Amino acid sequence: MPELVAGKAVALSTRVTRVLAPNPGFMTGPGTNSYLIGTHDIAVLDPGPADESHVEALLAAAAALGGRIRWIVLTHTHQDHAPAALAIKARTGADILGQSPLPGDPAQALIRADRELADGDTLATDEFTLRAVHTPGHVGNHFCYRLEEESLLFSGDHLINGSTVVIIPPSGNMADYLRSLEKLTQQDIAVIAPGHGDLIENAQAIIQFTIHHRLAREAKVLSKLHPAPQTIDVLTPQVYDDVNPALHPVARYSLHAHLIKLRDEGRVHEGDDGWRI
Repeated sequence: MPELVAGKAVALSTRVTRVLAPNPGFMTGPGTNSYLIGTHDIAVLDPGPADESHVEALLAAAAALGGRIRWIVLTHTHQDHAPAALAIKARTGADILGQSPLPGDPAQALIRADRELADGDTLATDEFTLRAVHTPGHVGNHFCYRLEEESLLFSGDHLINGSTVVIIPPSGNMADYLRSLEKLTQQDIAVIAPGHGDLIENAQAIIQFTIHHRLAREAKVLSKLHPAPQTIDVLTPQVYDDVNPALHPVARYSLHAHLIKLRDEGRVHEGDDGWRI
């Protein structure tokens, strides 16, 4: 696989170049992947954090391709994926495409889309066709994008390499997330270009694995619930006893999302003293 080095432009195909942002971390892995699509009229997909060196790296990569940045395409507006859009727009005049931030999520960047996208919308040039696939779940305004000429899916934070994504209510919704995964099983997808980590070659197998993993975790949640109520803090080490305890503070968010889904389906009850079957 092409190396993941911050600031280095790596050609993934004749149409796609990846530039890794210098923001490695617990939640971002090696960093956020920004992608340049096209070589003449260029779309930057997920420009990343508001880091000046990363903005310069993206502008330099576009110049090296001999093109100009015409569009900035957002999978979603979280702080590690979107804020650099403002600096790139100021430098290039590019339009921002995606969905503007939703209320109730403190991690959203303060960015407004110039073109609000809907499911199935396309950005088409002589070089590429990028189709928007609305995939709420990680957050309500999340989109994946399929590069039709290559059956390649830019997955943002819907699917990442090496881990499963965290679903954080209220902006994150487990029922929506599972529906969005099922939606992708009906798409022509051969390769996934994730928001974090390297390319995922066995796309449909990973999608099916992720669905299975989430449903298996849901079944484990149900198996740990009792007629007597339990709090999320009590349930987390039981439901995630196969996960490093250092990750439990993050895992509790996804557990909460599972419980909300089960509550809305009438399968569990939420009370002031906790959750019960």
